[in-house]
Amino acid sequence: MKKIVFTGVLCFFVVCSFSQKKNVNAAKNELKNTPPNYTEARNQIKSALTDPETANDAETWYTAGLIESKQFDDQKALEILGKKPDDSVMYSAFRNILPYFLKAADLDKVPDAKGKIKPRFTKDICAIIRANRPYYVNSGLSAYDKKNYKQAYEDFKLYGDIPTMDLFKGEKWNIAKNDTTEMQIRFNAGIMASMIPDPQAAIAIYNELKNNGYVENSAFKENEVYQRLAEQYNQAKDTVNYEKTVKEGIAKFPGDDFFTQNMVSLSITSGKYDDAIADLNKLIARTPNNGQYYFILGQIYYYKNQQDEAIANLKKALELEPDNIAFLSEIGREYYNFGIAQRKTADEISDTDAAKSKEAANQALDYFKQSMPFWEKVFQLDNKNTDAITVLRSIYYRLGMNDQYDKMDALYNSSSKEK
Repeated sequence: MKKIVFTGVLCFFVVCSFSQKKNVNAAKNELKNTPPNYTEARNQIKSALTDPETANDAETWYTAGLIESKQFDDQKALEILGKKPDDSVMYSAFRNILPYFLKAADLDKVPDAKGKIKPRFTKDICAIIRANRPYYVNSGLSAYDKKNYKQAYEDFKLYGDIPTMDLFKGEKWNIAKNDTTEMQIRFNAGIMASMIPDPQAAIAIYNELKNNGYVENSAFKENEVYQRLAEQYNQAKDTVNYEKTVKEGIAKFPGDDFFTQNMVSLSITSGKYDDAIADLNKLIARTPNNGQYYFILGQIYYYKNQQDEAIANLKKALELEPDNIAFLSEIGREYYNFGIAQRKTADEISDTDAAKSKEAANQALDYFKQSMPFWEKVFQLDNKNTDAITVLRSIYYRLGMNDQYDKMDALYNSSSKEK
């Protein structure tokens, strides 16, 4: 009885194995039909891909790749005939080809029972992959249009990766060193990685482009690689490499404001205000009509408690952009804060030095008066600006401007209820 059961089990495995091999052949035969039933072909090959008896056979994976390649070719043929292919079907099949073929090529290198390697499918696999390589650009663009940035990144990256694969070791691709088209597609891969966002993937791409050397007439400028690399290091919170790249950019592209601007930001963050001022003055020398530079300079001088310099630079910024709400708010805020500081001083010394306390109180009122027109201009430009409403309410109260106070108080209470 035991022997019969064992024989039955053995027969089961033999039949199962034979069935899976039969499925591989059935899938291959399905591809000969016009048109093939791709759903049926995929169903036939599916179980063979996981069955122990056929999963390690190169032909199984090669057939799976052929199914995808055939459907992709059918969709391409529609384009040639002037018909619109189904992008989702076309590129889904296209992206499935490579994984199957790479697995098949690996298994095709496995020695036979005599220890000899006799590839059966590798030559055909290489030919198909080479022919299809340009379509990774089309596939990437299709993914980009659908805002699938991860897929677009993978497609653009594979376009550049394929010639370097072990599968093609020793083969010539006739790609010139630093070919501008190759570089542009690689650059696009970096952009897509940053849009995923995947800073580390983008960093790897930009470092590769940076280290390979720049070629004139590329669709992107060399400084763009350094700029994007710095941005991605900043996104990754890699302060060391961010600063290193910014400094490299300043040295390599001294006329590019991007790197000096980022150096200013780094200096402010680390409290190196004098370094930031020096760099801002370089930027102002190159672009004297940029109000933003004077605005930042005014803020830095404020941090350094240098009131006159702070106000002078903010007023210069306003000369260049008189309706800039950020500029108006900053100078109004600084005058207001000066007033608050003087009012605090007046209160602190009121019991010990009445004369100086009165002087400080009058100075506080003067600062509030100087602050007022800037906030009024903000309110004029944006009558829902909560900062303007809040500060003007306080200023009118302190200056005894009752009618104006009542108006702002009503707006203040209204905006508070809305929150």
